Amino acid sequence: MTTPRLVMDLGRIGAAYRAMRAAMPDVAVHYAMKCNPHPRVVGHLAGLGCGFEIASAAELEQLLGIGVPADEILYSNPVKPEAHIEKAHAAGVLRYAFDSADELAKLERAAPGASVYVRLAVPDLHSEVPSEGKFGVDLGTAAQLLLAARDRGLDPHGVTFHVGSQMLHPRAWAQPLDMVGELMDKLAAEDVRLSLVDLGGGFPVRYCTDPPPLEEYAAVINAGLAALRHPVHAVVEPGRALVAEAGTLVSTVIGVADRMGKRWVHLDVGAFNGFMESLETGNQLRFPVGDEHGGAPRRRMQLTGPTCDSQDTILFDAELSRDLATGDRVHFGSAGAYTTVYASSFNGFEPPIVDIQEDGEQQ
Repeated sequence: MTTPRLVMDLGRIGAAYRAMRAAMPDVAVHYAMKCNPHPRVVGHLAGLGCGFEIASAAELEQLLGIGVPADEILYSNPVKPEAHIEKAHAAGVLRYAFDSADELAKLERAAPGASVYVRLAVPDLHSEVPSEGKFGVDLGTAAQLLLAARDRGLDPHGVTFHVGSQMLHPRAWAQPLDMVGELMDKLAAEDVRLSLVDLGGGFPVRYCTDPPPLEEYAAVINAGLAALRHPVHAVVEPGRALVAEAGTLVSTVIGVADRMGKRWVHLDVGAFNGFMESLETGNQLRFPVGDEHGGAPRRRMQLTGPTCDSQDTILFDAELSRDLATGDRVHFGSAGAYTTVYASSFNGFEPPIVDIQEDGEQQ
């Protein structure tokens, strides 16, 4: 078998989707395309009735190509190329996120009459992969922008926020939902009634430890929505939570070396051709890892990639079989999210091949 190879199990994706729908039956699920846009993954979710969230015209075209109605798609990237807005509007996309006056001007020109939802900034809530403040505005600015949207002939439709990816604290949604309530109260005085609350993504999966049960997240979210001044159309935008645990990345050891008392295992996959989140998190996102020997005795090893870049390391102090050698296979769990989509051919090492399994059978 040629490696590196990402094996995606559609059955596990379906199970994750159904679990989220069961935990929050009154909240619509819109898959974040950026996480893993493989055609079989996206098509499977569409067949289950899942909605979608996009960040570009290319993602929109992929969805339209498999028959997803444009008016059911959320365009949640707060800053978009104007040409992409024009394409989305022409295709029939109705709802667009924004967080600036400049974006409103683009939307007025390229998508007149569109429904818009403002991105709120939320406090640092200590997610494993934080959002770093790139998007979002405070409550006062959010209210002003939605009123400006109305004045420009756009529909001030709603509000969105994101607590950060791989959020391990279920109560992280409580404070942002309180802020949404305040915003709704402010706007009610101006005769603006918000219809959409987009709770973003951030729902976690198992890496080195089990996350809190999904039901704990649902309880906080459901309570926060119930406390709002009127019922809303609530949506979530999971990516990782639907596809990560469905993916296993199989790699091959290309070399083993002992350096300054540490065992370095070089693999045919690394940070640049599959595990960019290792760099993004300072190697704190610890993927479950095993090898073909599968047992004792074990030893701590540094798992590094195939390139000549010194930053190309996936895990430090990972426990694997002591006799791991060149040619052996190493497999990583929870690898279905942000692996192939981030991967490049840096230094000439190609991204993983993708295999699809359905009910345990490779397709």
